[in-house]
Amino acid sequence: MSQYTIADSASITATWQKASASGKNGDCVELAPYNGRIAIRDSKAPNGPAILCSRLALLAALETGTL
Repeated sequence: MSQYTIADSASITATWQKASASGKNGDCVELAPYNGRIAIRDSKAPNGPAILCSRLALLAALETGTL
Protein backbone atom coordinates (compact mmCIF):
# COMPACT_ATOMS: atom_id res chain seq x y z
CA MET A 1 0.00 0.00 0.00
CA SER A 2 1.28 3.45 -0.92
CA GLN A 3 1.83 5.86 1.94
CA TYR A 4 -0.23 8.44 0.00
CA THR A 5 -3.78 8.09 -1.30
CA ILE A 6 -5.75 10.57 -3.42
CA ALA A 7 -9.35 11.28 -2.37
CA ASP A 8 -12.10 13.71 -3.30
CA SER A 9 -12.09 16.59 -0.79
CA ALA A 10 -15.85 16.99 -1.09
CA SER A 11 -16.32 13.49 0.34
CA ILE A 12 -14.19 14.20 3.43
CA THR A 13 -16.37 15.19 6.35
CA ALA A 14 -13.86 16.87 8.62
CA THR A 15 -12.96 20.30 9.91
CA TRP A 16 -10.25 21.70 7.68
CA GLN A 17 -7.59 23.95 9.23
CA LYS A 18 -4.85 26.17 7.88
CA ALA A 19 -2.04 28.01 9.62
CA SER A 20 -3.14 31.03 11.62
CA ALA A 21 -0.44 33.06 9.83
CA SER A 22 -1.97 32.29 6.42
CA GLY A 23 -3.08 35.23 4.33
CA LYS A 24 -6.53 35.76 2.87
CA ASN A 25 -5.44 35.31 -0.76
CA GLY A 26 -6.48 31.65 -0.95
CA ASP A 27 -3.13 30.02 -1.70
CA CYS A 28 -2.88 27.93 1.44
CA VAL A 29 -2.63 24.27 2.29
CA GLU A 30 -5.35 22.95 4.60
CA LEU A 31 -5.14 19.88 6.83
CA ALA A 32 -7.83 17.76 8.48
CA PRO A 33 -7.83 14.57 10.54
CA TYR A 34 -9.74 11.87 8.66
CA ASN A 35 -10.19 8.18 9.52
CA GLY A 36 -6.90 7.94 11.40
CA ARG A 37 -4.98 9.74 8.66
CA ILE A 38 -4.25 13.33 7.68
CA ALA A 39 -6.03 14.86 4.69
CA ILE A 40 -4.22 17.65 2.81
CA ARG A 41 -5.84 19.93 0.21
CA ASP A 42 -5.32 23.21 -1.63
CA SER A 43 -7.55 25.96 -0.21
CA LYS A 44 -8.14 27.30 -3.75
CA ALA A 45 -9.81 24.00 -4.68
CA PRO A 46 -11.88 22.95 -1.64
CA ASN A 47 -13.79 20.37 -3.70
CA GLY A 48 -10.74 19.15 -5.57
CA PRO A 49 -8.40 16.29 -4.71
CA ALA A 50 -6.92 15.68 -1.28
CA ILE A 51 -3.87 13.68 -0.30
CA LEU A 52 -4.38 11.22 2.56
CA CYS A 53 -1.39 9.99 4.55
CA SER A 54 -0.37 8.96 8.03
CA ARG A 55 0.91 11.52 10.49
CA LEU A 56 4.38 9.96 10.31
CA ALA A 57 4.40 10.10 6.49
CA LEU A 58 3.41 13.78 6.62
CA LEU A 59 6.15 14.60 9.13
CA ALA A 60 8.75 12.73 7.07
CA ALA A 61 7.67 14.53 3.88
CA LEU A 62 7.84 17.92 5.59
CA GLU A 63 11.28 17.19 7.05
CA THR A 64 12.69 16.11 3.68
CA GLY A 65 10.80 18.66 1.58
CA THR A 66 9.22 15.97 -0.60
CA LEU A 67 5.63 17.07 -0.16
